[in-house]
Amino acid sequence: MQTLQQLRASTPKETKRFVKFLFVGAFGFVVDFGSFNLFHAIGLGPRAAHLMSVGQAYFIDHPEVIEQSCSFALAVISNFIWNYFWIYPEAQASNPGKKLLQFIVVSVAGLIIGAPVFALALAAARPLVAAAGLDTLSFNLAGNLALMTRVGVLLFWNFFVNRKWTYREVA
Repeated sequence: MQTLQQLRASTPKETKRFVKFLFVGAFGFVVDFGSFNLFHAIGLGPRAAHLMSVGQAYFIDHPEVIEQSCSFALAVISNFIWNYFWIYPEAQASNPGKKLLQFIVVSVAGLIIGAPVFALALAAARPLVAAAGLDTLSFNLAGNLALMTRVGVLLFWNFFVNRKWTYREVA
């Protein structure tokens, strides 16, 4: 267990890491939202849903879930690169493949946590957006509100689990 003095000594370093993590997260947010909206604009979700044999009916009605999963994957790759080279450069001495695998495991766990959060938020946002008369907007307001909800939930999960597991050896 850390003593108060050890905790005080590590706090500035961890605070700096968390601030960097927020910047990386903001960039990942742009990657996630940008690609989500691009995928939605080009109709990736409906096209992919028609290729599925399992769950096709659900995904045809909820193509945003497919689009969000793909945008999430791109954001994970971006965030790993920034975490590995900027937030935790000390980790470069360790096996990068192992770090990537751990980061992906944490991110997939986050996706598992985040998918129902996204689906519930989308189910709540759609009628609200429709009631406000904003459901005809071209930028998918309900999907973006649901995505913001998921991002908020996963912010703390990703930071703390990656810090304690993926990058635990970093002082």
